[in-house]
Parts: sequence; C-alpha cells; structure tokens
Amino acid sequence: MSPRRRDRPIRSRLIGLLLVPLFSLIALWAVTAGVTIGESLSLRTYNTLWSTLRRPADSLIVDLQAERLTTARYLGSHRTTDRDAMVLQRQRTDKTRQQVRTLALSDASRSATTPAMRTQVDEMLSGLSQIDEIRAEIDEGLSERLRAIETYNLVSDSIYRMHYSLALIDDIPIYQQSRVVISLGYAKELLTREQALEAAVGPSGGFNDEERKLFTQLVGNRRFLIDQALPELDAGLRQLHVNLITTPLYQRLRLQEEQIIAAPKLSARTQQVWQSTSDDLAESFQKAQTQAAALLAERAAPIADSILRRAVLAGGFGLLAVVASILISLRVGGRLARELADLRQAALDLANKRLPGVLVKLKRGEDVDVATEAPPLQTVGGTAEIQDVGRAFSTVQETAVEAAIGQARLQRGVSQVFLNLARRSQTLLHRQRTQLHGMQRHTTDPDMLEELFRLDHLTTRMRRHAEGLIILSGNAPGRAWRKPVPMYDVVRGAAAEVEDYARVNVLPMEDHGLDGAAVADVIHLIAELIENATIFSPPHTSVSVRGELVGMGFAVEIEDRGLGMTKERLEELNERLADPPEFDIADTDRMGLFVVARLAARRDIRVTLRPSPYGGTTAIVLIPSGLMVGPKDPDLARLAAGEVTPEDIILASLQRGPQENENTGEEDRK
Repeated sequence: MSPRRRDRPIRSRLIGLLLVPLFSLIALWAVTAGVTIGESLSLRTYNTLWSTLRRPADSLIVDLQAERLTTARYLGSHRTTDRDAMVLQRQRTDKTRQQVRTLALSDASRSATTPAMRTQVDEMLSGLSQIDEIRAEIDEGLSERLRAIETYNLVSDSIYRMHYSLALIDDIPIYQQSRVVISLGYAKELLTREQALEAAVGPSGGFNDEERKLFTQLVGNRRFLIDQALPELDAGLRQLHVNLITTPLYQRLRLQEEQIIAAPKLSARTQQVWQSTSDDLAESFQKAQTQAAALLAERAAPIADSILRRAVLAGGFGLLAVVASILISLRVGGRLARELADLRQAALDLANKRLPGVLVKLKRGEDVDVATEAPPLQTVGGTAEIQDVGRAFSTVQETAVEAAIGQARLQRGVSQVFLNLARRSQTLLHRQRTQLHGMQRHTTDPDMLEELFRLDHLTTRMRRHAEGLIILSGNAPGRAWRKPVPMYDVVRGAAAEVEDYARVNVLPMEDHGLDGAAVADVIHLIAELIENATIFSPPHTSVSVRGELVGMGFAVEIEDRGLGMTKERLEELNERLADPPEFDIADTDRMGLFVVARLAARRDIRVTLRPSPYGGTTAIVLIPSGLMVGPKDPDLARLAAGEVTPEDIILASLQRGPQENENTGEEDRK
C-alpha cells in the first residue's frame, strides 16, 4: 500500500485557490509586458542584424556577382588577362567572405537572432564552402561555363534566403517593406546572372539552346519581380526605384535584352554595349538597395523606443494592479480560512469526542438524550455557505446519534431474542438428556442403546449451539465446574460434542488441570475449532489434537489435513480472532469463529491459525497460566487436609535421606 498523502490545512488550500487566478494575472501581465518589450527589442535588434549580417552579406553578394562575371568571361575566352581578373576578384571575395563569417558568428549576431534565423545563417555559411569546390573544378578545367554559373547562383540563393529570414520582425509595415526591398535586390541579382550568361558566350557570340532558355527566364523573372514589388513599396522607398526604371538607361537595357534573345549570334559590338549598359544599371540598382536598407534601419529605432516606453508604462500600472489584487485576495482568503478553521474544529470535536462518547454509552447500555449529547454546532463568521455547512453538520450529528440509538436498541433486542431462544432450548435439551439417560439405564438391547447414544450425542451438539446463541447475546452459558478438570478430559469432552467425533484423534497430555470456572468456555471453544477442522477436511482424513505445557500457559493444537487457506485469508481470520468485531447478523458464514473469538476474549485466551505441514490448517489455542492448575505434591495435599503438620513433613524428609544414601551404597557394592 502506498503511503498516505499528507493532508494540508484549509488555509494553504485557500491560498492555493487564490494563487491560481493571481498567478494567471501575473502571467498575463508578464506575457503582455514581455511581448511589448520583445517587440521593442526585436525592432532595436534590427540595426544589429543590419550591421552584423545584412550589410556584410550585401557586400559579399556584390563580390560574388563580380567573381561570377569574371569567371564567365574567362570560361568564354580563356585569355590570360581574364584569368588574372578572375584571380584578383577571388581575393576580394575571400576577404569579404571571411568578414561575413566572423560577424555572423559573433556574440552580438548570435544574441540578436532567433533559432530559425540562426539556422538560415548556418546554412548560408555552409553554402559558402561551395565556392572553393567550383573554383577547383574551374582551375582543373573540369567545369563547364553553365555549371559554374549555376553553382554561384546556388550560393547567392542561400544568402537571399538568409535575408528573408532576418526580415521576420514584429512590426508589420517594416516587415513588409523589408521583404519587398529584398525582392528588388534579388531582381538585381537576376540582372547580374544575365551578365554572366552573356559574358560566358565569349568570342563565339552564340548561346546554345539551354543557355538561351535560361537567359530568357532570367529576363522574365526580373521584370516580374520589379513589376510586383514597386506597388507594394511606400512613397519614399518606391521613388528610389521608380527613378531608376524610368531612366533611358533602363529602357535601353530592355531593348538590348530582346535583341540578345532574338539574335542567333551576338556581335562583339553588341556584347560590349550590353556589358556597359548592364554594369551601369547594376551599379544603380545597388545604390538604390543600399539607400532603401538604410531608411528601414532608421525607421526601426524610433518605433522601438516608442513601444518600449508604452511597455514600461503599461507594465508599471499592471504591476500595481497585481500587487493590489494580491493584498485583497490574501485578506479575503484569511477571513475565509479562519471561518473554515472554526468549522473544522467543531466538526473534529463532533467526530472525535461527541459521537464516540455517545457510542460508548450505548455499548454500556446507558440511556442517551439526543438534545444533551448532540447540541447544534456553533460557528462564527458571516459567510452564508459556512453557516449552512454548520447547520448541515448539526443535522447530520442529530441523525447519526438517533441512528446509533436505534441500532443499539435493535442490537439489544436481537441479543435478548437470542438469549430467550437459547434458554428455552437449554431447558428442553436438559429435560431430553435426562430422559435419554433414564432410558439408557433401563435398556439392555445393544441396538437400542446405540440409537439412544446417538440421540444423546445429537442432544449434546444441540446444547452447544444453544450455548453459542447465549455467547452471541453477550451472556455466559449456564454450565460450570467447581473443581479443576484435567486438560485431557477437557479436550476429549470437546471432541465428543462434534458430529464426526470418530475422526478426532486426541493424543495423551500432561497431567495438568483447568480451572473449573473456565471449563465450559474452553470446551466450547475447542469444540468449535475441532468441528471446523472436520467440516473443512476430507471425510477419510483424521483430525489430530495434542496439548502440552509451554512457557506462557498450556497450548492445544488442532490440526486437519484439508485444503488450507490463502495467506491473506489466514491473516484476516487471525485479526478477527485477536480483536473480535461487533457481531453482524448478516455475516453467518463464520459464526463459529466469532463464538471462538468471544470466548477467547472473555478468558484472555489466544487463538492463532497457521498453515499445516500436511496442507491443511493448524489452530493453536494458548490458555494462560492463570487458568491452569498443576499436579499437586502428595505432602502438600496431606498438609492441606490437616493429616500432618509441617514438622512431620520435614522429619519424614530427613529420615528418607539416610535410607536413600544407604540404598545407593548397597547398589554400588553390588
């Protein structure tokens, strides 16, 4: 059985009950303040993200775009001058890449980013390693121009994915404008990819089918991005890009793109004009991007400060409300706790003093006045529900006392019925035994004597059952002995009161007697145990009864060879035998053991059941030494009868001494 959970006082439970809404209020206040302050801090971290991640990443994108362009030119021409330009650009890219890696892994950058942002940053840093791989393939001549361009494109895509993740801030307008600006930056990235594809053509001046298809897709995607992004920008940011796309330079770029897509082969003049136009426009795009990002960073700082001020004010007022709620709740809770504590004390007094006292008086047979023994509970306080509970307890108390009185009267009535029936049966059985004994003395027919003996044995059993009813009613049977009776005769008398007495084997016992006043109870007790042994064991087996003197008295063992009982059942019966409960009329299955428990309690006899080595059950009856009478010394018996004096006993002992010594000497000589 698990240990019982420790009960807590009502005050702690009330405080716990009040703390639930208080903690909810505190949690709500903390969440509200935290969200507001978090929004402010997230906006303030926008500048940190811009300085440690976005601006360095923009610089890296510019260098990657330049390296991709120089690499494409080298792969298209394989000239030494183009290779030298490619190598020089690689050095610039490596320097910028190392700066990006250092800032991305700094403490300021890590603390300003969320786990989702850090995942994208780590993915971007991992993607930068692809640059070294494609460089090695280009230097070994193992990479085609289209594969090299697409590898650089993948690295740029990872950077832009990081840009989009860093734009996730709680201010919706800034969030929306940031994503639009990033999309326009990606439009510039698509333009540089067009440059790389055109530069990779080289002196041949012609695209293959796959390259032409890719160039056409890049042109369409860039124009779509610009057309979709410009309407979503606010007036200030939109004007920066509108000034760009409305220039003649941008219109000339669009015409050149259409010529490149339509022409089967590009002339050197066309390539030179395209590269010049696209370079100027890419530079203008980059300037517009830098200005837009700076404007967004400037907008975030004052908004963050305003939100932080509102958060401090709201948090302060909220904290004051929480403290006031706590004080009021504790005051109300304390008053309720005192009222409930008074009610608890009154209920405990009812349960532990009043009702037990009433039950004790009823068991002693005393008369009980309900008004005196069950006065109404007195409660203090003005809470209506607590007053109702107090009145309900008073009603329950009165009902419980009345029920106990009725139960006690019923129990006394049933006991009186048992006693009257048993006394009447005893009278009739005594007359019947007297007649049977007279018939036995006047009958010489052996068969008739046997039948009369059986009737006498049946009458004896009936007398025992009648005595059982008397014991259940709380009275003592009428049989009694004035002198001690040997224990062997007591056990044999008990076995004679059992139906299957022939199966009972009573072993010889020491010559010790039982006090006459306890003989009837001990015979009845042992007879009940022997009868149980014969009933719950096979008919062909025997029941052994043995007895001997032990340190605590005289022990009698009744052992059968039945099926036995489980450990739990034995423990239950031993508990009932050691501490007999009140007799329940509905429980008649073990009425014999209840009678045994009553008799044992009356004579301070201990009865224990335990498993038998033969598989059955052994009942041990320990009769206390105070009920036993040992064998008397012959000299003490003569002294008690007045036949001799103490001097005669001493003189006789001295005369026996020399004679015994002489006899011993003669035997030694022999």
